[in-house]
Amino acid sequence: MPTADELISADEIHRLAGLLRRHAPGTSSWDAVAESATALGTLSVSERARAVGEALLSDCDRDHARLAQAVRAALTDPGLTGWMVWPLTEAVAVAATGDGGDEPFDDGLDLLARLTPRLTAEFALRTFLNADLDRTLAAAHRWTASPDPAVRRLASEGTRPRLPWARQVPSINRDPSVTVPLLDALHTDASDDVRRSVANHLNDISRLDAPLATSAAARWLRGPDPTTPALVRHALRTLVKAGEPVALELVGFHGGRDDVKVVGPVLTQTRIPMGGTLSFSAHLTNVSAAPVSLAVDYVVHHMKANGRTAPKVFKLARRDLTPGESTEVTRTHSFRPLTTRVYHPGTHAVQLQVNGHRFDLVEFTLGPASEATGS
Repeated sequence: MPTADELISADEIHRLAGLLRRHAPGTSSWDAVAESATALGTLSVSERARAVGEALLSDCDRDHARLAQAVRAALTDPGLTGWMVWPLTEAVAVAATGDGGDEPFDDGLDLLARLTPRLTAEFALRTFLNADLDRTLAAAHRWTASPDPAVRRLASEGTRPRLPWARQVPSINRDPSVTVPLLDALHTDASDDVRRSVANHLNDISRLDAPLATSAAARWLRGPDPTTPALVRHALRTLVKAGEPVALELVGFHGGRDDVKVVGPVLTQTRIPMGGTLSFSAHLTNVSAAPVSLAVDYVVHHMKANGRTAPKVFKLARRDLTPGESTEVTRTHSFRPLTTRVYHPGTHAVQLQVNGHRFDLVEFTLGPASEATGS
């Protein structure tokens, strides 16, 4: 993954300053923007965007009209693209919402719609949402009919409850239903990028209000486009992993705990060295009188630093079984250290989860890396 310095780099900010000096020389000298390139230090990418945005505001005396004039002039240059756009959107959002008037507010939203095809304005939209939720959502509704897929995507992505790298919008977290009409308008969009945003947005909602998410998905599936089932599967992925019954049914899984006999998991080794691999198999049989469709996951109960275990669900397989039919599933699970996960030696456990139902736990020991593998 690119680092902050590779995204909003000093060179990128110098290019932004040069572009503004060419296209809007009468608005400002843009010295603060140029100087901000030397003060990025160890800032994260979002902190860099806001810091350079503050420099832009300083160069325009925080005046929305001056900044808007400069941005529109810069937009005539196709070179205004990429990560230099993010600080511009941040500056526009702060200036437009800080003015206090409806006209600058609406003009700022229009500028975001113009800037978003050059990179994205999704992060800056949060400033507008927090300043005036209803006015901003009304603009997002208009964007859902835009001929530009980047603008349509902004309507969904910018209003996501849990947008990565972005500020929270507490009013949406308290009532995520306010954004569902946007998703209703966009879930059959012709653009893959827009539909992916809709799915991720509904997945965010599912973490806050599962019934709201499943009711929207059920509504879409009553008159689906060819792309709708795949969108719903992606949107409900968190609920499916959690074994939420309505979500499982909506994506096509059916069969209860008593319909399936599970033998396993059977481990090839019960002592794994740090950095090693856990291997296991399991046998599933449909013991009911009807066909079943099974989401087969496995749960690893990791030992934490405090001596307690915490479960994490991993996808394993999908199986459709006729009455009496059996299947075997196998998996290897690596304990190679990752920057995103720290492993601790001690007693761990693994179990199968089938259509949300968890079966027998089987323990194993994760030992030091230097320890020889035993059985």
